[in-house]
Amino acid sequence: MTAITETSDTLQPQDALSLSESAARRINTLAQAEETPDMMLRITVSGGGCSGFQYSFAFDDKVNEDDRLFEREGAKVVVDSISLELLEGSQVDFIEDLIGSYFAINNPNASSSCGCGTSFSI
Repeated sequence: MTAITETSDTLQPQDALSLSESAARRINTLAQAEETPDMMLRITVSGGGCSGFQYSFAFDDKVNEDDRLFEREGAKVVVDSISLELLEGSQVDFIEDLIGSYFAINNPNASSSCGCGTSFSI
């Protein structure tokens, strides 16, 4: 299995995925809590949701052949090549506010998104 590993310092927003400082901090906190140092946040995009496409977040310890791996401050995010086409130029963020805490995608490719922020259209 091969994957391209890049750091946030070398990523260009228009052609890759980046992680905010808060997202990196939260991924590292969750990996430490699970005592799984190889744990990565996997982001996938699939058809569905109220706007056409939806984001899915899961933790994984494997990198598949068609995955791209992104890293910031030791936190790792893995995205398959098909999902990355829809996420290109996006930033993964971790939000904490009155309604809760959650990972969010700031996707410049989305022409609209639903109120819950988990689905979008292009």
